[in-house]
Amino acid sequence: MTPVPPLAVRIAALLAAVLAIGLPAVPAGAAAAGPTRGLAAPGDVEGGSASLREQLDAASKGFLDAQAAVKKSTQRQQELTTRLAAIEADLTTRNRTVGELADVAYRTGRLSRVSALLESGSPDGFLNRASRLGAVASNQDREVRALVETRDQAARAKTAIDQEILEQRKQVAAMAKRKQQAERALAANGGGGASAGVSGTSSSAAKAAPRNSDGSWPSESCSVNDPTTDGCITPRTLHAMNQAKAAGFTRFVSCHRDGGSGEHPKGRACDFAAQKGGFGGVASGGDRTYGNNLAAYFVKNADRLAVLYVIWFKQIWLPSSGWQAYTSGNGDPSSDHTNHVHLSVV
Repeated sequence: MTPVPPLAVRIAALLAAVLAIGLPAVPAGAAAAGPTRGLAAPGDVEGGSASLREQLDAASKGFLDAQAAVKKSTQRQQELTTRLAAIEADLTTRNRTVGELADVAYRTGRLSRVSALLESGSPDGFLNRASRLGAVASNQDREVRALVETRDQAARAKTAIDQEILEQRKQVAAMAKRKQQAERALAANGGGGASAGVSGTSSSAAKAAPRNSDGSWPSESCSVNDPTTDGCITPRTLHAMNQAKAAGFTRFVSCHRDGGSGEHPKGRACDFAAQKGGFGGVASGGDRTYGNNLAAYFVKNADRLAVLYVIWFKQIWLPSSGWQAYTSGNGDPSSDHTNHVHLSVV
């Protein structure tokens, strides 16, 4: 009879086998199996610290807010510039008109009752001349007032344009500050620095998520059912996931996850498996190509889908900095993001 190995030996052998073949896959369409849905371990399985995720969230959100403000200000500047051009064209016409009226007034002279009476052969002549010159004076006054108002409009438009330029400079400075915040947070966690990026391609354009009238993203709560778990996600997260599916990325997805930090518990993040069966070992071959193309799709449509950041294969894409090295994993496919593409949205 073959002796049974001690429990510790059996556990060690099981661990070695799991590490050799990778983590077990979660079949597409499988029921929820706890908060991790087949990821490496309960809790924070995305790698990196809670502080890092908070910094990346704040930095990217602040960058996107400032970027939207710059865009809005630039639009207002363009509108004001167009209006100023029309005002200045009107001003040229009014300057010419007032100049012609001034010439008439100079040649005819100012009318007084005495001079008009002396130069008129009859009371009827006096009234006729007074009427004609009175009309000229009234028209002149009206045109002069219009000229002054047009000049004031031009001055106000120029001032408004100057204010928009100052606003843009302020927001550009805010964007630079947020960029530094994100890169410093990555560096403090052993990552950061420009990386090679992702070689994937994507030609699909996503339908844009709704924005506020000023171009910013409306605040959303975890208020809609998550079709991938029994939790909740935000409407914007659901929109991004559905747009990715419409673009052909239909492999297993898991979004809401209880506990831990980051955007998953808030319903603002999803993990998209690279393998057909779910979250397995390190993606390779066609599975890695799938992940590359999916990551490229989110980057291309970042402005339409309110992307905060994308993580894939030990790299993170930030709206402020592009692809950066992301070495905050724990050495397993899940926390290293080598078996799934992580998407966080505003």
